[in-house]
Amino acid sequence: MYTYRTKGVCSREIHVDLDGDTIKHVDFVGGCDGNLKAIGKLVNGKNIDDVAAVLEGNTCGRRSTSCADQLVRALREARQAQ
Repeated sequence: MYTYRTKGVCSREIHVDLDGDTIKHVDFVGGCDGNLKAIGKLVNGKNIDDVAAVLEGNTCGRRSTSCADQLVRALREARQAQ
């Protein structure tokens, strides 16, 4: 399990478990609990690049990033760490 410390969003960490380029599990610490649990369920079993194509660049309010955008960064770092 890879732990990514988020920047500029309400969630504090994202825990990522991968099987190659496939997402096995995602868990957020902090943030909007219901929404982030739903994101974790939606991306489970998906390819990293497919998820990145949809979520990368999403913003939250006036922020230049979002928890979804941070997830893409976490997935890419976790893939590099394998």
